[in-house]
Amino acid sequence: MSIPTIKLKKGKEISVLRKHPWVFSGAISFLPKSTSDGEIVNVVAFDDKFLGKGHYQGGGSISVRIISFDDQNIDQDFWNKIIYNAKTYRDSLQLIGNPLTNTYRLIHGEGDGIPGLIIDIYNDIAVIQCHSIGVHKDSSAIGQAICNNYGSIIHAIYIRSKDTLPENYGASVEDGYHMGNKEETIIIENGANFKINVITGQKTGFFLDQRENRLLLQAFSASKSVLNCFCYTGGFSIYALMAGAQVVDSVDISQKAMDLLEENLSLNKFEGTHHSFCANVMHFLGDESLPLYDVVIVDPPAFAKSIHKRHNAVQAYKRLNALAFKKVKSGGYLFTFSCSQVVGTQLFYDTIVAAGMDAGKSVRVVKSLSQGPDHPVNLFHPEGHYLKGLLLYVE
Repeated sequence: MSIPTIKLKKGKEISVLRKHPWVFSGAISFLPKSTSDGEIVNVVAFDDKFLGKGHYQGGGSISVRIISFDDQNIDQDFWNKIIYNAKTYRDSLQLIGNPLTNTYRLIHGEGDGIPGLIIDIYNDIAVIQCHSIGVHKDSSAIGQAICNNYGSIIHAIYIRSKDTLPENYGASVEDGYHMGNKEETIIIENGANFKINVITGQKTGFFLDQRENRLLLQAFSASKSVLNCFCYTGGFSIYALMAGAQVVDSVDISQKAMDLLEENLSLNKFEGTHHSFCANVMHFLGDESLPLYDVVIVDPPAFAKSIHKRHNAVQAYKRLNALAFKKVKSGGYLFTFSCSQVVGTQLFYDTIVAAGMDAGKSVRVVKSLSQGPDHPVNLFHPEGHYLKGLLLYVE
């Protein structure tokens, strides 16, 4: 079967030649009328020079997401190799066969050369999350590639993509198992235990990108009071308690998340005291009767998922962090994060500066923080750096 060929305007091939995997709609000079969403296409320059193969998807600014810069077949062997290479990289990070950690991200979109694809490993369950129609249409082959590379180690593969695909396509999609039917498992992360439900949990079940930052928190938690805002199922809270925190207060607006946090607490051993608060974090931080804390963590969901909402997001980050600064004891620490991709590193930094000024605090930057190495950033796709964080010392 012939593959449609998309031709770019003169000069628009430069970014693709530099291995950036996105082809924008405005760069295209010729598109075969018969090309359908999710179809594999060849991308060529104005002079017909081959540039890459990718998934076509109309209706948005990004028309092609390139998955190979080589002229090769996108078949089962291709997907087998993609999973093999990703697994080899995670093995080099000592994430595979690690008795203290049995969970990690296996495929991180552009960072692993496959825009639109996320795969997370939770002990013996793999979760596939598709963000493009083309990847979803290839999800059966991707699931088979996981089986081919992992064998009996993986007991279930769940495809969870209905809510991450374009709405018109996702409406006809149902989440389900490629293999097995296991819904829950216990993961271990740096020796901490968490219960995961791959069907009802947020995203694919857990926020794996904060692993190294949770571990860093432990160095500042012994005998301390800790406030974990937007705690979800308690990742930072449990790490702090296991490091010997005296008291940890966890706040999240979701009662379902707080219920899971209580289950996770029961899976781990610690001596400190924990309090759960199902509340709006902004309202909680605005309560002047609350005590001050040695360490405060602010890890909110993305306040902006599009460039059009960036201004409002920045204002929200500023208000949130100004309140958080005021809850840190003199000589204490603030861990603050943004996972909004449209809020860049410098803009996030400038926003925290403004928050510190509003709070009237003197602040030192201890360390810049980011996503874990199993959420890699492709050198040629800097947009993949989505998680920004700062560890701050508050005088």
